[in-house]
Amino acid sequence: MTHNPIRPWRNIERRTSRRIMVGNVPVGGDAPISVQTMTNTITSDVAATVAQVQRSADAGADIVRISTPDEASTRALREIVRESPVPIVADIHFHYRRAIEAAEAGAACLRINPGNIGDAKRVREVVQAAKDHGCSIRIGVNAGSLEKHLLEKYGEPCPDAMVESGLDHIRLLQDNDFHEFKISVKASDVFLAAAAYQQLAEATDAPIHLGITEAGGLMTGTVKSAVGLGNLLWAGIGDTIRVSLSADPVEEVKVGFEILKSLGLRTRGVQIISCPSCARQGFDVIRTVERLEKRLEHIKTPMSLSIIGCVVNGPGEALMTDIGFTGGGAESGMVYLAGKQSHKMTNEEMIDHIVELVEKRAGELDAVKAAAE
Repeated sequence: MTHNPIRPWRNIERRTSRRIMVGNVPVGGDAPISVQTMTNTITSDVAATVAQVQRSADAGADIVRISTPDEASTRALREIVRESPVPIVADIHFHYRRAIEAAEAGAACLRINPGNIGDAKRVREVVQAAKDHGCSIRIGVNAGSLEKHLLEKYGEPCPDAMVESGLDHIRLLQDNDFHEFKISVKASDVFLAAAAYQQLAEATDAPIHLGITEAGGLMTGTVKSAVGLGNLLWAGIGDTIRVSLSADPVEEVKVGFEILKSLGLRTRGVQIISCPSCARQGFDVIRTVERLEKRLEHIKTPMSLSIIGCVVNGPGEALMTDIGFTGGGAESGMVYLAGKQSHKMTNEEMIDHIVELVEKRAGELDAVKAAAE
């Protein structure tokens, strides 16, 4: 909410972590929490993969991960990296040679899974490739693919096993004088993931990549991710996030940003505050919000918009938003600017009018920002 003061009870004290670079994106330290997604195209289909990366970047993705399971994928990666507007992370499982090829192809980061990548010698070769080509590394521990000896030791995936796996791999990278790494300890179980991340946060100062893996479809995955990631972020844990959904990667980016926006950790685009609607509504709130969300997708400038169906809560919500509309009857409602009553507008013309006001306000804010820079 651009015109509101920062209130101390809304502040989140983030965990102190080291900063690394993923291409030109800083991760950790005091850098903004970055949003990631992952393509689900066939990587060797360069055109389709680049198009999906571009759509994800347009939606706000700071970093995009791409699976590289075979040589055809790593060959395609070179062109994908060249055309991508954001840094590319190469996702590696089982075949350590793919990691080396991905580094050579220009990947900004290599994601390796300790349980799958192989022995210490192979890891050393991957580290050397990362050093040679300026890559960072993400240690990606997953409850579903823990090392055999840890499963034998603990009997099942648990926070202790996941953190031990991650710390073992950290030591292996540090023994090879490699420090440009971040780490994740993902699980599909919210309780398991949260407990593992909390334990990990106390054990290392490495940047932490948050995720609830294999969270499910758009609805269920969004809820699980919001609960799991939201609690961790609220506790100050997390430097970069990926929401894992069985859905379009663009939806992952949208959900990730909404989680961060709800906690005041990132601002991007229009945050619409709207009522669920009831018999008091002076206009069709649900349809109006759906249309506004679609028509305002192109706005990247942070601002807030309240769309409330009646005067019970409308004026109060409008006090705290940049632009507001409150239903006043079957024909028209009140437009608020910067929390103050401005003018009446017919319900029929309201959507077009609100879009014009938002676009005008975005231009003003962008001009102020450009002048300050």
